[in-house]
Amino acid sequence: MDIKKRTLTTTEETVLNHYLADIQAWWDDQLNEKIDNCKKRLIATWRPILNADSDVENIPADDDKLVALIIARDDYKTRTEREAAATATRDAEWA
Repeated sequence: MDIKKRTLTTTEETVLNHYLADIQAWWDDQLNEKIDNCKKRLIATWRPILNADSDVENIPADDDKLVALIIARDDYKTRTEREAAATATRDAEWA
């Protein structure tokens, strides 16, 4: 996935350069940290679900393989899908 590029204004770049030695390295570190934290939360959320599911015979030790197992499940939903389902439920209750 290519993430949409954003061009900093001169002012934004100046402000960041005041505090950061390397804006690109800082951005890369921020993105990598966000990805790592999201992966940890995803696994922490799903490990108990997988452990309780009698149909799951093996849980991969490798994090990337575990994520692949999680997202392949029928009951897995992305945030967008979860929010849409919650909105539909709320709308149905208010109808």
